[in-house]
Amino acid sequence: MSLVRIALANLPFPPTPADSVAAAVRAIADASGEHADIICFPEGFVPGYRTAARRVAPPDANFLDRAWRTIAEAAARANVAVVLGTERFVESDTSGVPGGDRRVSDVLRLSALVIDRDGTIDGVQDKVQLDPSEEDTYSPGSERRLFHAGPLTFGIAICHEGWRYPETVRWAAQRGAHIVFHPHFHEADAFSYRPSRFADPANSFHEKAALCRAAENTCYFATVNYASTGSPTTSAIVRPDGTLLRYQPYGVSGLLVADVDLSEATGLLASRCRSYSAPSS
Repeated sequence: MSLVRIALANLPFPPTPADSVAAAVRAIADASGEHADIICFPEGFVPGYRTAARRVAPPDANFLDRAWRTIAEAAARANVAVVLGTERFVESDTSGVPGGDRRVSDVLRLSALVIDRDGTIDGVQDKVQLDPSEEDTYSPGSERRLFHAGPLTFGIAICHEGWRYPETVRWAAQRGAHIVFHPHFHEADAFSYRPSRFADPANSFHEKAALCRAAENTCYFATVNYASTGSPTTSAIVRPDGTLLRYQPYGVSGLLVADVDLSEATGLLASRCRSYSAPSS
């Protein structure tokens, strides 16, 4: 048995970008107090996920650089690895566009920044499959990768791509991921169902999809949302057999902490999945 303790930061939407950094630093310290090995934050937590219903300050590369350094220092002090939902600028190649013969840093991506326990930046996973509502704000990434934290191997599928695109989780499980972290943003609208138990049959498909992503790949699936009133989904950890390990009460702020047994995450069903191509005409 090889146990790793994970923490999911089920926190309220930060009022300002500065508040997002302060909240992340506090949560990392709290995770250390719970003896967690790694903590994962919701989608876009720093500076806050951009949506028409939320007023977030304009994207700022200098702010992000300072925020990441502050959070990396907090990770080193706490000796806790971090999966930080955030955003970042990348260079857009305009060489193939009429009049575009240079590269400019003007493309914003939704990302998860991975920080090692010693505070070093391990890398990023960009959101590859955007929700249609995000396409005017963000640009999609194009690559997937694995990360490591001690004995733990993990992948990241961000919000929409984890719910609706099973291959984003299977890709990681086929390559040895014990767990796939799923930072997401999901809050109530005026007519949404208000659940009180995980994967309620009366609720939307989203939490059922979390159970499926784990079971169909024989890996852990850890989904983390913001804490908000009437939240349609909450933070939860699903075992490799598709059964629920633990979930956070809806709308309740706090850390969801659990030990996961890496020996259970065999990736068996992911490894047996074959690819199918369309029949030739």
